[in-house]
Amino acid sequence: MNISTASISRQGERASNQDQTGETIGERAACFVVCDGIAGLPGGDKAAELARNAIITEFDGDEHLNAQYIRNYINGANRAIRKEQQAVRDYNRMGTTMVSLFIDRDYELAYWAHAGDSRLYLFRRGWLYHVTTDHSLVQQMKDAGHQVEGINGNLLYFALGLGEDEREPSYSDVVPIEDGDAFLLCTDGFWHGVTEEQMQQSLHMVNTPDEWLTLMNQILLKNGAGSQTQQDNYSAVAVWMGTPQETTLLHTISEAAQFFPLRD
Repeated sequence: MNISTASISRQGERASNQDQTGETIGERAACFVVCDGIAGLPGGDKAAELARNAIITEFDGDEHLNAQYIRNYINGANRAIRKEQQAVRDYNRMGTTMVSLFIDRDYELAYWAHAGDSRLYLFRRGWLYHVTTDHSLVQQMKDAGHQVEGINGNLLYFALGLGEDEREPSYSDVVPIEDGDAFLLCTDGFWHGVTEEQMQQSLHMVNTPDEWLTLMNQILLKNGAGSQTQQDNYSAVAVWMGTPQETTLLHTISEAAQFFPLRD
């Protein structure tokens, strides 16, 4: 199945961009990764780079997907971070979020893994599915039925390099792909600034993944002034399977207004 991709990464107002994105598209399989280094502690950028490189380097796009191999790739990323933590004292608490998507092009299957609060969304037949669950304190409290108003949404209970060694990232089941599926991998800086409704509406207005990310970036720039979104780094990778543009359609002029200034 044909795969079209695009990526974006912006620094915001922080001193550095600790996000990392990567992809490998082979004859039989493809791999996409987004990592967001944990801010506030030294080495977040290094942890994100190590995780991204470990997964992308080990992945073989000329072979079909193997769920156990994918677990090995992710565990290898975590080991690389742990090794650097032990080697460099200043990096002993560094960590990174990670979301990864793996595609088998011949068998038309998808598989994903994540750690932390970087997310994966799937858009299928006009519907949006948030297919990952954040490893965050806010999400834990929501799942338990507690109120989360006033709780720091950036507090993570798990990410690569953080937490106990026996805790593992979350892995999906193997999911069949449909022609027209669109995936979005993104950091919290991205999904904090673009609502799920805006993600879906913007997809109805474009013909390429580049155009999709461009429209969502306009929302981030428009709504981010003076907010946490503007201060934070944000990154995303869009992955289109087959021909999603054949299912996209501009719904209403009112939806378009948030992306394009309308003249009187």
